[in-house]
Amino acid sequence: MTKPVLVLDAHWRRNDELFSEETLRALQDRFDVVWGKDEPIPNDVLADALPQAFAYVAATPRVTADTLAIAPHLKLVAEMSGQFPDTIDYAACKDRGVEVLSCAPGFRQSVAEMALAMILSMGRGLVREHEAFRTGKERWLEDCDGEDGTLFGGSVGFVGYGAIAREVDRLIAPFAPKVAAYDPWLDPAKVPDVELVDLGALMARSRILVVAAAPTRDNHGLVSADLLARLPDGALVVLISRAHLVDFDALLKEAESGRLYAAIDVFPSEPVPQDHPMRKLPNVVFSPHRAAAVPGGRQLIGDLLLKDLDLVLDGKVPQHLNRAANLDVAALAGVGDASSVAAMAEERG
Repeated sequence: MTKPVLVLDAHWRRNDELFSEETLRALQDRFDVVWGKDEPIPNDVLADALPQAFAYVAATPRVTADTLAIAPHLKLVAEMSGQFPDTIDYAACKDRGVEVLSCAPGFRQSVAEMALAMILSMGRGLVREHEAFRTGKERWLEDCDGEDGTLFGGSVGFVGYGAIAREVDRLIAPFAPKVAAYDPWLDPAKVPDVELVDLGALMARSRILVVAAAPTRDNHGLVSADLLARLPDGALVVLISRAHLVDFDALLKEAESGRLYAAIDVFPSEPVPQDHPMRKLPNVVFSPHRAAAVPGGRQLIGDLLLKDLDLVLDGKVPQHLNRAANLDVAALAGVGDASSVAAMAEERG
């Protein structure tokens, strides 16, 4: 029996970044994989493969009405960067019944793990006391009242309750925190296990605030200076989705004053200039946009992709990666932004 054709052009990513050995073997067993190398697919190879292709998987797929005209068997397009790019004609794909998927949910484990590390290390003053120890200024046996706090029974708020936030919530569950979330996209009936509140109420009650929403055209600076001011003294802001969501200067100002703490993985401009004063803030822990960067940390993408490929082969709707059909793709701020390459379509999970 002839295998369905899958065009795999994951460059700029690597195959071993996206697929475990087991998943890659399963992909090759079930499909006639065209290309699948860690370098860009030549235009002639792509043109020759598309007329037979069932699926087209690429870091940045380029799909126009003309592409679809020469690919009559195409049923699935999947991007491997982490956002829906503006290189796809979504309306034409919808008209043709072609599923368009984003790999964003595949980042949830590694990013949630980093968020948990930030919460625990900052909440218990680990980074601060480590640095103090280097200079002989550590505080032996001190509770550090007003600076440190336990996650056990703590108040945790999520701005955005998509795949990443839900994974963080799952990881912190053994600490029995009091969890609430703000997410205007969600129907409360579909998330009965979390309390959904308005943004002002969320800020007032959260000792730990995790910013994990997808950036959209309408939520730039959503977490404003006024809202940051509502956070309790000593609260920790964990920024793991996009700096787009926060009044970044206001956050730094609150941290500089000593009133708030912050753990930051993403920045308005990357890389951060070497002389930027934020580098000297003592009550902020920084990560250079590497929440998802760990060996094997993105291989969940391959696992989820394989499951959705199997579903579409069986004539079913994909369930694991984000579907463009479920989203107002034009509203996502990551579309057309070449600097945004990580999990930006999480919010509707």
